[in-house]
Amino acid sequence: MFSPKKFKGKKACVLGMGKSGISCARLLKRQGFDVLISESGVMPVPTGLEGIETETGGHTEAVFKCDFAVKSPGISPRHPVLTKLKKLKKPVFSELETACAFIPKNCKIFAITGTNGKTTTTVMLSEIMKAHCLSEKKNRKVYTVGNIGKPFSSVADSIEPGSIVVIEVSSYQLEDSTYFKPYVSALLNITPDHEEHHGSLTKYIAAKGKIFKDQTPNCSFISNGADGRCVKFMKKAPCKVLAFSSTPRHSVKVDAFYDGDEMIFSDGYHIKPPKLMIGMHNIENAMAASLMAFAAKVKQKDVQTGFNTFNCPEHRIEFFCEYKGIKCYNDSKATNIDSTLTALKTLQSENKIWIILGGRGKGAPYKPLLPFLNRFCKHAVLIGEDSKNIKQQLSGRFPATEKGDLQNAVEYIFSKAQKGDILLLSPACASFDQFKDFEHRGQVFKQIVKEYVRKH
Repeated sequence: MFSPKKFKGKKACVLGMGKSGISCARLLKRQGFDVLISESGVMPVPTGLEGIETETGGHTEAVFKCDFAVKSPGISPRHPVLTKLKKLKKPVFSELETACAFIPKNCKIFAITGTNGKTTTTVMLSEIMKAHCLSEKKNRKVYTVGNIGKPFSSVADSIEPGSIVVIEVSSYQLEDSTYFKPYVSALLNITPDHEEHHGSLTKYIAAKGKIFKDQTPNCSFISNGADGRCVKFMKKAPCKVLAFSSTPRHSVKVDAFYDGDEMIFSDGYHIKPPKLMIGMHNIENAMAASLMAFAAKVKQKDVQTGFNTFNCPEHRIEFFCEYKGIKCYNDSKATNIDSTLTALKTLQSENKIWIILGGRGKGAPYKPLLPFLNRFCKHAVLIGEDSKNIKQQLSGRFPATEKGDLQNAVEYIFSKAQKGDILLLSPACASFDQFKDFEHRGQVFKQIVKEYVRKH
């Protein structure tokens, strides 16, 4: 557990010069620590690191002279620098638990993880808690941070006493944390993902389970009663457990389900899910956000108000354009097979979808897509590093064409598609081969489509 008092006067090393690393280095500097930030890649030193020692292009011996380290989430747990730090018995902390050490003690942390749906649920819960604070008239603030794009450490030491902190937490962040105790936590689902980072599916699942590890009986854990892996964790949680489900298991007591119109809760509440949301996965996200709020004694009317003001985040089965009767959807957030399956099931368009697949693969097989491609899709257009691998796995079972990049893919699809068809970017791959991140990929995709429409 990171304790600022214990390490006062000690030198800190922050590993990684990404968004989280930079924010954490600045936090530690503001708090009076002598800080080194070390980056293995070759890159210019970003601005805003004045007074902080920096090194890029490799980790030098200066790292090992520091008293403790903070690891950026993207660094592999098997990186040689971490192995050596452990041999030297130098403590290594996560950005998440480091930030937690600097917030006021009376703040309540709500933490959300899962393979899919984290951002949507985080935004929903934030809207609910804002409505709750307005209703209470206690002038409390709600901070939305974490994997959603705003590092926790960028605001940790400016958070006001009594505030509510809603954190989207990735498996990378949880894996690195030795102590993390949210007041209310949620595990939405677990499907294979990030095995290339964690080393195995077992280790990925174990990382997700750390979200409730340090909770106590006065805390709450919300999870998915229809997900077998989540159910196993529900039996281990050391706190109050609440379950939501679209297809409940008989062995699990369910506290929230959907009747096709409203979400029904075990305490008698009936709530309408947010408007303009499509897909049962989003209903599940809404049930999870509701149960997290109810665990904190939020009123039913505040939950409904939060849903009424909610807008679905970009890049998640986002309808953004129609051209000559062809509807265009941006699902760039689909960075794994399960997310792409969710998109296909949600759109429910029999043999109407032209799907763009590809990017940087994660090692998972693409063959589980085949029954759904054959049912819902006309053609797969492949881009990025893993396109040849995808084509090989689909070969003879579903038509697929390699087009290299989004520009060529979009032009090809518009030259072939007919009125009533759907153009869907749902890559089932990471974006880092051709783009900065999935947001960048989605933005470029929308720009390409809109520019094509403008010119034609």
